[in-house]
Amino acid sequence: MHTAKFEDLDLSVEIQKAVKDMGFEEATPIQTQSIPVIMQGRDVLGQAQTGTGKTASFAIPIIENIEPDSKKIQAVVLCPTRELAIQVAEEFSELLKYKKNIKVIPVYGGQSIDRQFKALKSGVQIIIATPGRLLDHIERGTINLSDVIYIVLDEADEMLDMGFRDDIESIIKSSAKERQTVFFSATIPPAIVQLSKKYLNDPVHIKVIHKELTVPKVKQYYLDIKSVGKLEVLTRLVDIYDPELTLVFCNTKRMVDDLVSHLQARGYPAEGLHGDMKQMMRDRVMSKFRNRTLDILVATDVAARGIDVDEIDAVVNYDMPQDEEYYVHRIGRTARAGREGRAFTFVKGKDFRKLKDIEKYTKTPINKLNVPTEKDVEEVRTKVLQDEISNIIKTDKKLNLHDIVIQKLLSEEHSLEDIASALLKLVIGKTAETEAPVIPERSYSGYDDDDRQSRKKSYGRDRKRDEGRGRRDDKRGDKRGDRKSDRKSDRSGSDRNSTGSKRIFINIGKSAGIKPKDILGAIAGETGIPGTAVGEISIFDKYSFVNVDGKYSNKVVKVMNDNQIKGNKIFVEYASDKKYSR
Repeated sequence: MHTAKFEDLDLSVEIQKAVKDMGFEEATPIQTQSIPVIMQGRDVLGQAQTGTGKTASFAIPIIENIEPDSKKIQAVVLCPTRELAIQVAEEFSELLKYKKNIKVIPVYGGQSIDRQFKALKSGVQIIIATPGRLLDHIERGTINLSDVIYIVLDEADEMLDMGFRDDIESIIKSSAKERQTVFFSATIPPAIVQLSKKYLNDPVHIKVIHKELTVPKVKQYYLDIKSVGKLEVLTRLVDIYDPELTLVFCNTKRMVDDLVSHLQARGYPAEGLHGDMKQMMRDRVMSKFRNRTLDILVATDVAARGIDVDEIDAVVNYDMPQDEEYYVHRIGRTARAGREGRAFTFVKGKDFRKLKDIEKYTKTPINKLNVPTEKDVEEVRTKVLQDEISNIIKTDKKLNLHDIVIQKLLSEEHSLEDIASALLKLVIGKTAETEAPVIPERSYSGYDDDDRQSRKKSYGRDRKRDEGRGRRDDKRGDKRGDRKSDRKSDRSGSDRNSTGSKRIFINIGKSAGIKPKDILGAIAGETGIPGTAVGEISIFDKYSFVNVDGKYSNKVVKVMNDNQIKGNKIFVEYASDKKYSR
């Protein structure tokens, strides 16, 4: 599986910066082979599955060769569906981030044709279109393809299956005779071969050849996450299966950093690993993972190549891998040295096609696993608590010291069941009441290894998570013994998180059952800002405060005001020192 770094593909500085912003570390196999050939002006017949990164394979060479000074249409990409047309247009737009005066628009059925007329009149060099709507524009005279010198058929086999052959041929014939033509198709049936012979000029055939790889003995599952967010599913899996070491794969560096921030905000001991990290930092993270002082490692495929840890219990494909071989390499990180292992893959929408490709490639079924519910998590936690109580009863020799309290309660005609239930409620309730504020940190923030390791041996995952929060608070000067003074500081509106952040008031708190993760989840979900932009969250009985990076604070106030958190309508405004002091 040969791959290259984007900087080795002779690309412009603007494209390299855009690719870096998108979070990709290296070109996929199909990109590695296709980009140099298409850049040379050769026609190409490429065989590539959905999700292999093929869009960039033709988008990058087209963008590099477009004449920005000409406002004529120079390139057309045909897609079978409007969903794919929109997706391809969005990727073009991201790649064009630093390229000036090059415009791309999607043209598809179901969108107002008048809006498309207006966009076309302003001057467009690249059109991403479905065949039917593009032909409609050609017949109306609103699109002229006589200057088009680049034509791409994306998912060509699917377009032929949908009956678009005549439309495709009419469109190709409307373009310039001296043009470059590229076909990408998941399969190469006789109809594609016929069409390529008719319209491609001495094409280069590109197909990524997979090596024969065996899938290790791993219990493989997929979860349909269309109705539940990925983060929620991941945390529920961790809570239920309680793996000692979990390796989570994301496709981009940006996603690694965002996911780590969200996991840390929820109290999970997680850190990231990707190509932008210095070697010293990567070594430190890997040392913690090998020594089991870090539970969850989030990594890109490139960064994970150096991971050699036998005790990984679970692998999670948070993002669907871009290539079948990547899937095999990922899940091969678990079930080593005779151990059992589990692999979970998150799937929705078009990912199901990719899942079928992986099953076909590995010759192994991937079983469906129902998304765990909150009730499932609670049942597991209850069982853990039950086991801990049972263990104390069996091993603690000093339990009889509390008999006098129990006897007094019994004399007041309380049953043993009521006493036990009340005590459990008291313990669980106090844990919730004293839960420390969540402080999302960047993926490289550390934990106190020795402290955490000693606690890990004697406490369940929930307690360990609470203590992880406490340690992060300690590092910011928020000592548990000084909580009273801290709360006074909180009410005064002082900003203890970081310079440049803004303090925001929310008129809802503990009395409504609100927790830090609810506020963080609502803000991130509604505004789309990165988790790292949300700072300290302080929750009181009737209200809460949250620190937000000043760059995003106006958006948070505007979007969240009159919004809802856990079904409760909220009021949001900037926290004034005078207004909220006592």
